[in-house]
Amino acid sequence: MTLPHAVIIAGGKGTRLGGVRKADLRLGRVRQLDRVISALGKVVNPILVAGGPPEHRLDLPPTCVAVPDRDSPSAGPLAGLAAAVAHLTESGITDGLLVSVAVDTAFLPTDFVSRLIDGLDEGTAAFAAWGEDFYPPNAVWRLGHLQDLPRAIDGASGPASLKSLQRRLGARRVDWTEHAGANPFANINTLADLLALQRIALG
Repeated sequence: MTLPHAVIIAGGKGTRLGGVRKADLRLGRVRQLDRVISALGKVVNPILVAGGPPEHRLDLPPTCVAVPDRDSPSAGPLAGLAAAVAHLTESGITDGLLVSVAVDTAFLPTDFVSRLIDGLDEGTAAFAAWGEDFYPPNAVWRLGHLQDLPRAIDGASGPASLKSLQRRLGARRVDWTEHAGANPFANINTLADLLALQRIALG
């Protein structure tokens, strides 16, 4: 199987956490960014890290490269995905698969990439779910269907979010309910989330 490219969406400011960058949070003494990198497994190196505006710099390992948001009115995970697509296109890569994942997915399952690709089958995109919960940033995309994204997000007719982009692409839902006893995509938005996941990490 040809390895997919990967982008970690890490541009959030962590406002509800007091302005702490989520990528730098430590659970069980392991930095969140490093947890996600490890769980991704076999993907094309370097792994892309969408860290938001250019001034929001992260300390990255040598297996990663920063892809700052483009100068665009769009922000958030959609802008991060667009930045990754633009970077790959500028490098001459316009085909294949791109896996995206939110950096605050503390317990990303190690079968994340393989199960998403299996669920994608011949589709254009697929996203992760657990029961009724679903996670648009945790997804796989066919690059050939994203080539217009960096330009599209600058216009009024472009998608407003990853969720709306996935609707346009007819993205498939890949459910982990039968493969995980607890939600493997639980993320960190509040201090309560952080404390709950920290207790699990320290087990």
